[in-house]
Amino acid sequence: MKKVTNTKNAFSLMELLIVILILGLLASLILPNLMGKAGNAKRDITCIQMNTISQTLKMYKLDNGMYPDGGLKALLGSDSSNGYFSDNKLPQDSWKNDYIYTKSGESFDIISLGADKKEGGEGESADIKFSLCGKK
Repeated sequence: MKKVTNTKNAFSLMELLIVILILGLLASLILPNLMGKAGNAKRDITCIQMNTISQTLKMYKLDNGMYPDGGLKALLGSDSSNGYFSDNKLPQDSWKNDYIYTKSGESFDIISLGADKKEGGEGESADIKFSLCGKK
């Protein structure tokens, strides 16, 4: 006589529902913490780029005795070999905007308009000023 064994090769509906419930609970705990990180990362990258531009402006001042009057385009050379940037292109912020350079006497500031590409705004759309980067 052969013994017939009944083996189960599939999950029951109840087991699947429990797994889906557990995954839903985990997602509800983890996702809110990750959602705001992309905006913060873009702001941090923008501040780092502004710091690089600031150092480049200081090199320009060492070479010429003053900060440029004509905006950041003064940092570009007439060809790729004599500009202050290796690729002879001005960097853009994380939202593909050009940086705004303002000069006041012997000081300057660099501004990014943020995600909305307009002055002002709040949150991710707020303007980012180099003079305020890292100060909160």
